[in-house]
Amino acid sequence: MERRLAELRKSPPELYAFLYRMPKGGDLHNHLSGAIYAENFLRAAAGEHLCVDKAALALVSPPCSPGQVDATATQTDNALRNTLIDSFSMRNFVAGRQSGHDHFFDTFDKFGAAGSSELVAEEVRRAADQNESYLELMALSGGGAIAALGKTVGLSDDFEATRGKLEAAGLAQLVSATRARVDRMEQIRMSNLGCARTPESAACRVQVRYIYQVLREFPKEQVFAQVLAGFALAASDPRVVAVNFVQAEDGYNSMNDYHLQMTMVDYAHRIYPGVHITLHAGELTLGLVPPEGLRFHIREAVELGHAERIGHGVDVMYEKDATGLLAEMRARHILVEINLTSNDVILGVKGNEHPFPVYRKYGVPVALSTDDEGVSRSELTAEFQRAVLTYNLTYSDLKQMVRNSLEYSFAPGADYWKSRNYAAVVQPCAAGRKTASCREYLERNDKARLEADLEDRFAAFERL
Repeated sequence: MERRLAELRKSPPELYAFLYRMPKGGDLHNHLSGAIYAENFLRAAAGEHLCVDKAALALVSPPCSPGQVDATATQTDNALRNTLIDSFSMRNFVAGRQSGHDHFFDTFDKFGAAGSSELVAEEVRRAADQNESYLELMALSGGGAIAALGKTVGLSDDFEATRGKLEAAGLAQLVSATRARVDRMEQIRMSNLGCARTPESAACRVQVRYIYQVLREFPKEQVFAQVLAGFALAASDPRVVAVNFVQAEDGYNSMNDYHLQMTMVDYAHRIYPGVHITLHAGELTLGLVPPEGLRFHIREAVELGHAERIGHGVDVMYEKDATGLLAEMRARHILVEINLTSNDVILGVKGNEHPFPVYRKYGVPVALSTDDEGVSRSELTAEFQRAVLTYNLTYSDLKQMVRNSLEYSFAPGADYWKSRNYAAVVQPCAAGRKTASCREYLERNDKARLEADLEDRFAAFERL
């Protein structure tokens, strides 16, 4: 396998075909709305008869006003269609008066009217086609009614008192409404994939879990309400496996309230200690923010925010005592979700300027992920191809990262592996997969079952 991969580095198209078939485990950093390709948003918009604002190059709710046309026009007007695809994504983008960073984050408001909760099946099909077996989708957020409740209640220095007011004002009911939204997303996903008829299809076998997103650019009283709602949801619904913070990390509230927001997470963690936490931290670079803004985000996410995984972590070497932080992340097994294409198109960080090799050098676990593959016009196979060609990775490197994607996932249950060097399996399976003890163990533990299945997929792939 090592020789084969070495040969394929000379031919990127053949390398892509090899990596497309290779088992890739899970995608742990995937925003559902950003994962949908623009073409599919336009198809959905046409079906719902949304409107296209031709000046703003955005979808809006009907009825259509002057300067707007029914989205069905995109099925016959290729010029309009192509312009909208470019507006909704990084396709054909050339930096000028607008930076890649701004164009990227602007896209979400342009296609937001189409919604993404009914398009989960698209993302699952793509994952299955690429031999992925697990997805953690950031598909829920605390905007809307939860944030509005936070605005009404306000925020004092006494988190406990504010929590009491939020609960008295109906926070639990809003959490239940979010749970009902998960029910609907799951029903639509299973129906669109035809899982009642073909439960053993590749797409229906992909396990999907959800991550709740706190919108960090909202005012602090709204952020606090979102945090409490997210933790309460994840504690009560096994399909929601973690809480994360999203939106541009360099925004005003994101920077100004960062320490306060991590303090909120610390507070919620004390109330709900069993809820998993993964945090966007360090999605910054020199020049985007003042130098002092690069010095503490990852450390506070780990030490105050209790992050079990870090998303992006691009500015790690600008942190105070960076090598000490890396040693701490290694010792505490804090995995970094690496998003190579996203970091290039948003921050302009790529190649040897990216800390991906640094994390590996210091023994910090890493896994490749997509971030917003629809907006970036990428996919997980392309992320692996980019990593192999840029960083001269071996097959063993790839295999370790794929195993990491499941080992450090928030899939429920115990591990299949005895330790994270993947040298030996747990005792119930030590005598073989077909033993009664192993079958019972795998039946009880979703994570172990996913990891055992991954080994079967690797064995099949390597026999080709």
